[in-house]
This record gives sequence, C-alpha cells and structure tokens, in this order.
Amino acid sequence: MASGKTIIDDTECKGCELCIAFCPRHRIGLGTTINEKGYIPAKLISNSDVKNCTGCALCAVVCPELAITVFRGKGTDPEAPND
Repeated sequence: MASGKTIIDDTECKGCELCIAFCPRHRIGLGTTINEKGYIPAKLISNSDVKNCTGCALCAVVCPELAITVFRGKGTDPEAPND
C-alpha cells in the first residue's frame, strides 16, 4: 500500500478546515494553539486509531494557502515521524 508524509506549515495555515474535510484517512484535525496570524491551524493526528497517510495529497490540493506539503512513496523521510 502507498504511504506518505504530510507537513502542515502552521504559520501559513488559516484553519479553514478544507484539508480536514477532504482527508480520506481522517489524519488531520484542528490544533489547539493560535498561530502568529491569529488563526488556529490544522495539525496531523497521530494515534493508533487513525490509519497511515497514503500520500494521496488531497489535503494539499484543496489548501488555499498552500500550507501543506505531501511526500509520497517508500523512504518518504523529510525528517521522519508521521505514521
């Protein structure tokens, strides 16, 4: 099965929640802290109840702020964790 690594830039995210709505694995939720711009940015959910990211990049495609980067495939490192 495909795998991916998702990075959300919390300084650019405005918390519009589009990525949350479109993530087929429900890997993204709203954070609990306010960023420098006064928004509550999205964050990755990592717990055993949530399936791994497939790298589909739907979240990145729908993000109006281009705050999400997705790396796909084997050896998808960019500084690891993010099961």
